[in-house]
Amino acid sequence: MSGDLPLNINIKEPRWDQGTFMGRAQHFFMVTDPRNVLLSSEVLEDARATVENYRLGILKPGLTEDQLWRAKYIYDSAFHPDTGEKMLLVGRMSAQVPMNMTITGCMLTFYRTTPAVVFWQWVNQSFNAIVNYTNRSGDAAITMNQLGAAYVSATTGAVVTALGLKSLTKHLPAIMGRFVPFAAVAAANCINIPFMRQRELKCGIPVTDAEGKRLGESSKAAQQAIVQVVVSRIGMAVPAMAIPPVIMNALEKKAFMKRFPVLNAPVQALFVCYTLLVFATPLCCALFPQKSSMKVSSLEPELQESIRQSNPNITTVYFNKGL
Repeated sequence: MSGDLPLNINIKEPRWDQGTFMGRAQHFFMVTDPRNVLLSSEVLEDARATVENYRLGILKPGLTEDQLWRAKYIYDSAFHPDTGEKMLLVGRMSAQVPMNMTITGCMLTFYRTTPAVVFWQWVNQSFNAIVNYTNRSGDAAITMNQLGAAYVSATTGAVVTALGLKSLTKHLPAIMGRFVPFAAVAAANCINIPFMRQRELKCGIPVTDAEGKRLGESSKAAQQAIVQVVVSRIGMAVPAMAIPPVIMNALEKKAFMKRFPVLNAPVQALFVCYTLLVFATPLCCALFPQKSSMKVSSLEPELQESIRQSNPNITTVYFNKGL
């Protein structure tokens, strides 16, 4: 019965203990579940209504705890945690595995010619720009000029890095050329994410207490958030872009692959998918949870003073670092 469901379940927090590696991994497997991409607008809106009504103390008839948590994760997969707006489909975390599987597989397959390198780096950075904007931290608006600058800078950085390294690997073993896409992606992340989120560095991002009460905005928290996201994005790319090239370098020498070269791209994409699911997503997301914390003493002096005056017992603040 719905009346038996308690109203004190904290659905603002993940279902599993985020103090443990396994708890964070379970949480992010749910957040990145690719099946959520297929959910209809009606299902998403129903999940939103369930979650928002529960927070107001309104229970849907027959609602169980498992159904509530399912609604919470559907809601989290489609709506921004700070603004509440519905996120762009391809920018959602649930789209990461299918999108990265396709784009990374093609980058690793078509790396031998200059036009292919330019095209797939452009596609990848276009996708990254959407993801970075969709999963930005905080609720500060970002202008079209800022979006354009981030997009052009990251795309240029990725292409220049890829072409520069490609020219350097001409006289090296063939397998070295397969790692050029990873180097280009790493360089682009170092450019794209800070550019895309530069407004956060100027205006700060919301910081809260343990119960989620907003205490102010902090640029120091934004700096920490952006560094964590850059590191986690590069770390997430390592398994997907470092393991498949080694395997494919061996497979392409086999008679079967030489006979059916058309299988190169789909096979590589499957390897990327496997490494994303098994290594990249749980490892990097579990190491860097979306909700981060920092000591009050590390914040801006004026914000420290404001918190100490209104909440003298608070020593740690929390913030959404973005993904």
